[in-house]
Amino acid sequence: MKMKLFAASLVLVGGIGLPLHPALAKVPADKAKELDGPKYTCMGAEKAGTPGGVAAFTGKYVGTWPGIKGKSGYEPGPFADEKPLFSITPQNMSQYQDKLSEGMKTMLTKYPQSFRMDVYPSHRDFGYPSWVCDVTKKNAVSSEVLHDGKGVTGITGSIPFPFPASGIEAVWNTIDPFRAWTEDAIVDIADVYGNGNIAWGKQHFMVLAPANDPNKRGSYQDKINAYFYTGYMLPQREKGFVAVGYQPNDFNNDATQSWQYLPGIRRVREAPEVGFDYPVPPAGQRTVDDDYGFNGSPERYTWKLVGKKEMYVPYDNFKVNDTSVKYADLIKPNTINPDYERYELHRVWVIEGNLKPGVRHIYSKRILYVDEDSWLTLWADNYDARGQLWRITLINYHYSQESSSWHRAVSVYHDLTANAYEAGYLTNEEPGEKWWKINRSNVTPALFTPDAAARGGH
Repeated sequence: MKMKLFAASLVLVGGIGLPLHPALAKVPADKAKELDGPKYTCMGAEKAGTPGGVAAFTGKYVGTWPGIKGKSGYEPGPFADEKPLFSITPQNMSQYQDKLSEGMKTMLTKYPQSFRMDVYPSHRDFGYPSWVCDVTKKNAVSSEVLHDGKGVTGITGSIPFPFPASGIEAVWNTIDPFRAWTEDAIVDIADVYGNGNIAWGKQHFMVLAPANDPNKRGSYQDKINAYFYTGYMLPQREKGFVAVGYQPNDFNNDATQSWQYLPGIRRVREAPEVGFDYPVPPAGQRTVDDDYGFNGSPERYTWKLVGKKEMYVPYDNFKVNDTSVKYADLIKPNTINPDYERYELHRVWVIEGNLKPGVRHIYSKRILYVDEDSWLTLWADNYDARGQLWRITLINYHYSQESSSWHRAVSVYHDLTANAYEAGYLTNEEPGEKWWKINRSNVTPALFTPDAAARGGH
């Protein structure tokens, strides 16, 4: 994976159906030593800024920032007083089209009265705990792709491939970035339809990801990557329904497993396959693997690492999660209110997935736009079986003081065909301790068992 050898061919490498020679999956020791040095961050991102306006990386804030008031709960962040530099609208989008995705351009033209992109100064000031950097450096010289792309080796807690040489390595970074190891919140869901109607959902949502526990280090060959719990409160027809389960690390001999408490029969049943394009309740406006832009097994796609580019992307989005913002102000026709959305100029990795012949998924192609600093997918364009742009995912992250990592919150899934969208992981009207509780030791595996589903349903 020597940078001099693969840089020129970066655009061409990436099929997960192709065998990967072990020598291409490890960074030489001298290259790994460049991580967290003058040129690269510990995640392999370029530290330098760009003449166009991408900020240089400082990483000067880890778990805190100037003006912070609490150790948990909502905070406005260090950039709350900034004003937009400019706004991208249908009238001026041609000036910026080289820094926009097809989905962004489509949203601007399709919803000219509802969608705009307010662009703020670029910042790269949030860093990583030292243990995360240590894990990344070790993975750089040891991690490999296994089982025709269905698994990887490496130490849990950070990405396996800081200098990816292929699409499959890059997409595994998006599956296994550093983030919170527990999440617990009451979240609201707004399904907004073209006629203006809004259908509301409410869930008790929990995640336990042992891989990201700062006090434990495991292997990406361990069985469990993350546990999940979703207990439905709204809509009324779903009330009492609970789903629990886990996602494995390696999908070669395992798959996402789920058990469901069905209030109609007051029983827990093992769920059918819940991976890939399984529709997510309550409205089915997104798939299971739309979460985080993409998650789960990458096996149904051939992945290509297109390269890196400067783009305007959602970033430092504290304000959209503000507990003083009422849903009546945030949830608007066609998309969320752009007054609460922040875009910045950043370098992103572009990763393209094309559906393999002979396998099923409702998306024939998906393009992920992934932050070079965090390896989190910020935006995704998804295409239907005809090759037409169909669904667009926008994920808002804010930096979490509890976990010293970026945390997703308001996530927006647009359906261009239905003229509808879903805004999920809303906590704006769930303030205080009803807001996100992150990295809490009371979230244990016992909360994600079939018995726990039955207790939650009752």
